[in-house]
Parts: sequence; C-alpha cells; structure tokens
Amino acid sequence: MELGGHIMIDQNTMTFEELITLAKKSRDFSQIENRVNDTKVLISYFSTLVNHELMQTSFLSNLNVKDENLKIKSLKDLQELLPLSEMSITNDLSEIENKLYKGQLIVQIENETSEFLLININSCQTGLRQFNDSENEFSVVGPKMGFVEDIDTNMNLLRRKINSPKLVIEEILIGSLSKTRVMIVYMDGITSEQHINTVRERLADIDIDIVWDTSLLDQVIRDNQNTPFPLYLSTERIDRITYTIVSGQIAIFSDGTPYAISGPSTLFDFFISPEDYYLNWVLGSFFRFIRIMGVFFSIFTSSIYVAVLTFHYEVIPKDLLGPLIESRANVPFPPILEVIFLELTIELLREAGARLPTKVGQTLGIVGGIVIGQAAVAAALTSNILLIIVALSALSSFTTPIFVMSNTIRVLRFVFIVLASFLGGLGIILGFVFLLAHLFRLKSFGTPYLVPLYPFRRNALADSFIRSSFKFINKRPEYLRPRDSLKYGVKKKKKTKGDLNDE
Repeated sequence: MELGGHIMIDQNTMTFEELITLAKKSRDFSQIENRVNDTKVLISYFSTLVNHELMQTSFLSNLNVKDENLKIKSLKDLQELLPLSEMSITNDLSEIENKLYKGQLIVQIENETSEFLLININSCQTGLRQFNDSENEFSVVGPKMGFVEDIDTNMNLLRRKINSPKLVIEEILIGSLSKTRVMIVYMDGITSEQHINTVRERLADIDIDIVWDTSLLDQVIRDNQNTPFPLYLSTERIDRITYTIVSGQIAIFSDGTPYAISGPSTLFDFFISPEDYYLNWVLGSFFRFIRIMGVFFSIFTSSIYVAVLTFHYEVIPKDLLGPLIESRANVPFPPILEVIFLELTIELLREAGARLPTKVGQTLGIVGGIVIGQAAVAAALTSNILLIIVALSALSSFTTPIFVMSNTIRVLRFVFIVLASFLGGLGIILGFVFLLAHLFRLKSFGTPYLVPLYPFRRNALADSFIRSSFKFINKRPEYLRPRDSLKYGVKKKKKTKGDLNDE
C-alpha cells in the first residue's frame, strides 16, 4: 500500500509526494513504516532535527504496544494513544512543509490519506550549549554561535537557520580506516549543477586513511596544491556559512571538526566580515576598505623600509632624514637583518601566545612585546622607527577575518623583504607582478580567484571592495553561475502621511 495524499499547495502547486521526493535528496531525511495491529503507519522526519530519545520513549514505544483490543481507524485515535501534548491534525501542505523542516514528525495512516498528524518532538536545545561561541572569528555585532564537533548537531543548527526544502544534504564516507562522515550541503535550484558535480567527483576520488579535519579535505580537493593562498573559505561561524550557501556556494562538513569549508571562493571573500552586513552599509564599507588597505600595509611596509634604506635614500624627505639617521646611528646591522630580527621576534611571540593557555598567552604577548621591543631599541639592535613599522604591520595582518589568509599575508611579508634587500624597489615591483600573475592563474572549483576584477564583473563590484546598500546586492554573484540569480526583490519605499506632511 502506498501512503500519501494529493493535496495541492496554492503557493507553489506542490503535492505531498513532490515534497517527500525533494526531502529525500537530503541524507538526514528518514521514513519509518510501522504497524499498530492491522493499521500501517508511515512516519516522515529529519533525523538531525528530532529528539531521538523522546521519539523512542514517548512515540515509538506506544506504537509497538501489543494490545488486540487497540484499534486505530483514524488519526484522532492515534492522537489519543500518544502521551504527547504538541500534536495537530491538518491537511494544509504549506503548514506540513513548514513543520517538517522545523523538526516535527509527519504521520500518515493507510486509511486516511487526506490528513496528516504533526507531532512536535524537535531537538530545540541541540547545539545551544554553553561556551559555544566562535572563538577564532569574533565579532562585536551579530550572533556569536559557531559549529561544534558533532556533524549531526551542525546539520541541526544549519537547518534551523535555513528553513527551506531547497536545502540539500548529501553524505559520503571518506577514509579507509576512519570512515569519516562528510556532508555536502547546497541549495537545490540555486547552486550550479556543474559545481555540485565537481565537488562530488573530487571527494569521491579521495584515497586517504583518516580524515582529521576539513582543512585536510581543502588541501586534497583544491585546484592548485602549490599555492599559499586558501582557495576555499574555512569558517566556524553559522551565519557566515549560511550566507555562502544561500549565495550559491557549496559547503563541506566533516565529522569531528567545528570548521566547514565552502566554495567556489574568491580573494575578496577572505576580507569580508559578517559585521559588514550587520552594520549600516556606509560603516560596513569603511571597515572593509580599512581591512583591505591593512593587507597592503602589512605586506609592503617592512619591505619598503628595507628598499629605501638600502638603495633609495634619495626618496626620504628632508625632515624625516635627521630622525631616521639618529635612530639608526648605533645599529650595527644592515636594514635586512634588522627587519628580519624584529619580524621573527613578532612571529615567535605570536606562536608562543597561541600555544599557551589563553590568559598566559595574552600576558606573554603584551609584556613580551613591550619588554623585548624596548630592550632591542636600548641595546641598539634595531631603530625605534622600525619597531613602530613592524608593530603596525603585525596589527594590520590581524585585521583579516579569516585566520588562514592572515597566515598567507605573514609569509608574503618575508618574501617581499628578501626581494627588497637584493633589488630594492625593483624587487618589490617584480614580486608584485609575479604575485598578480599567480593570482590570475588560481581557480576555486574552476572559478577564477580574482573575480570580479578578472574576469571583470561590474555587478559583483557592489560587494567586493565595499559593501553597498542592500538594494544593490539583491542578486547572487554571476561568477557562481546560480540557477536562480535573485536573492530578494527590492521595493521602493512608500511615502507615509508623515513624510508628505514634512514636504
């Protein structure tokens, strides 16, 4: 016997069978067929959204009671049998769709296919544990909750944020020894089929023994194995990964890690903070532009110092030449060794602070920086001007919201310092040219890394260097090739009576 009705939803003309077919695309959708004496009962639900303990003790245990006198002829009989308070009978498919994706059970019986019993046993507390903040991607404004190490909990958190039947979750096992569960998450009808198939193929081709973290998957499936730049966005924030999925990207989750990766990603994605969208677009644009400028400052300032003091004294202004000569009068090292000494000192303090307990690490970073900096200047190992430059460069690298991109900037700074020590300004220019050429060649799931600059996409510039007003960023980026390009409609503000009186 086949269960299910043929009720139509006025909004999108979807039948119940079509709703279930769409839900079956996700790995966490389950259906159980049970029997209460002679009556068949079909239960449909999402396993990541329900409370399994409550489902077993209060629902399934009552269905499996052996009682010959028990007769279930209607949903009302079934409703009276169950010791649950939040139950309702409905034939409204829009309500059924909404409640299914909220974590409720959809129950049907064989002799009544026009109505459905909705039972609320959703796991509303899953993932809402104490101390579940995103530690490495902190923001002042907006939600603080991040993912956890359990992949089912993460799927629960994601489904509660994206409450739509278009959200599809596919599961694949990777690791010959670990058999790690890996989830591919995307929006059906929005995400490009080409990108979905690319992710499936690359994950299916992985031959490895144990998957420890999504960063390992990142390294294996990336388009270019020899680049220091991250090609996929790695994040622990729920709001950030939600935004990428809704925009048409694909997210990859791995069991045992709170981090998810998403792609295709571009260079600009790594300088976008969720705060940009929680603040007014003017403030969000200003802070984003500051972050991008901070990257250039961090990479080039120390190398320019080395180039100027080694090859290009003539570019130093007259007013600055005196203080500069005075600060370096007793320094016995050439500029390159002076800069390398301070840069390595900063990196050692940063690494030591990261490995020590939080309170000890913070103390070491502050006290160590002050003490070592002052001692180095007093001992004439470095100039006080360079100390200020290196400190500002280090601070600028911290403005990058994504930690992996911050690491790349730290490495690039040393490369440009070495080039500046050998060729001066020419070395910096040549290094910048090679860096651009390298970036032009990079791709993320086949998408150019420098888009919207190359290839040039004028419409996507509204959310790149700056964050424009929401009325200008209502479309998904063209370079993602979304099947549905419109995120939301833009309506003109209607003038109220008060507005007319002001005129």
